[in-house]
Amino acid sequence: MDEKSKKVLNALQAQCAKREYCVYDIRRKALDRLEGDTAAADEVVQSLVNDSFVDDGRYACAFAREKAALNGWGPAKIRFALRSKGISGDNVATALGEIDSEKAVAKLQKLLETKWKSLCDDPQGKFKLIKFALSRGYEYDAVSSLVNKITSA
Repeated sequence: MDEKSKKVLNALQAQCAKREYCVYDIRRKALDRLEGDTAAADEVVQSLVNDSFVDDGRYACAFAREKAALNGWGPAKIRFALRSKGISGDNVATALGEIDSEKAVAKLQKLLETKWKSLCDDPQGKFKLIKFALSRGYEYDAVSSLVNKITSA
């Protein structure tokens, strides 16, 4: 590994020590810093993976927990985001399994109740509320009964 690659490796190790990254994101960072040298970037990424600075499984679990708890994302949206970063299906399934489903439903209910306040006078309010929940990444079956409960109250 040449001197420039070592500097990039050290910088990326420092970043990875502060927060989780997936291979896709860290490879992009390495490519940017190494000005498109794919061989050197791949070597840096492989070193980070070998030294456990980067782990897609760990990243997927942290990502899923954060997006579900803080942003109110549903499983479909989380799955799509993780797959778009090249995370394997097994890691995605494991990450989705770590989401507390009771807290996720409570978060969804709170989001829908808040949204319903602005839509309750709209004749298409119920439809818009369902569309809002689906855009958050929740499945129709989970959304339908909750929307009926909120709109009938």
